[in-house]
Amino acid sequence: MGENKRRMLAGDWYLPDDPELSADTHRRAELCAAYNAATTATPEERAAILRQLLGRVDETVRIRPPFHCDYGHHIAIGAGTFVNFGAVFLDAAPITVGTDVQIGPNVQLLTPSHELHAERRRAGWEKADPVTIGDNVWLGGGVIVCPGVTIGANTVVGAAAVVTRDLPPDVLAVGNPARVVRVLGGG
Repeated sequence: MGENKRRMLAGDWYLPDDPELSADTHRRAELCAAYNAATTATPEERAAILRQLLGRVDETVRIRPPFHCDYGHHIAIGAGTFVNFGAVFLDAAPITVGTDVQIGPNVQLLTPSHELHAERRRAGWEKADPVTIGDNVWLGGGVIVCPGVTIGANTVVGAAAVVTRDLPPDVLAVGNPARVVRVLGGG
C-alpha cells in the first residue's frame, strides 16, 4: 500500500493525486457508470454491480440512480435501507449506514476536508473523517452530513439541513447548522 493511501485510511493529511488512489477512482467510475446506466436492468443485475462497488451492502438495500461516490469500498449499508435519487457518498474515510435508513434525494455524506491554509490547499492536501448513520434514521431531501459526524438511531434530519456535529438518538434536527428541535418517542 502506498504512502498516500495509508495516510488517507489512517485519517491523516494526504495527497489524493496519487497513482494508487487514481486506480481506485477509475474502478469506482466504471462501476458507478454501469450502475447508473442500468436503469432497465433487473434488480439482481443492479445488486450485483452494487456488491462490486460497495464494501458491504445488504441484498435488501435499494439505491436509485444516479448514485456517486469516491471509492465505494469504504461504504457499508445495512438491510432495508433506501437511498433516493442523486446521492453523493464521498468515502475517503468509512461511511457506515445502519439498517432501515431512509435517505432522501440529493443527500450528501461527506468525509473529506480540505486544508484551511491556502498554500497547502493549493497543493491538494486533504484528510477524511468517518460518517456514521444509525439504524432507522431518516435524512430528508438535500441533507448534507459533514466529515466526522455520527447520527444516532431513530433520528430524523429535516430537508436541506447541514449536519456539522453529532446528533443523539431519537431527535428531530433541522436547519443550517442542524440543531435539535424536538425529542422523539423512541424506536
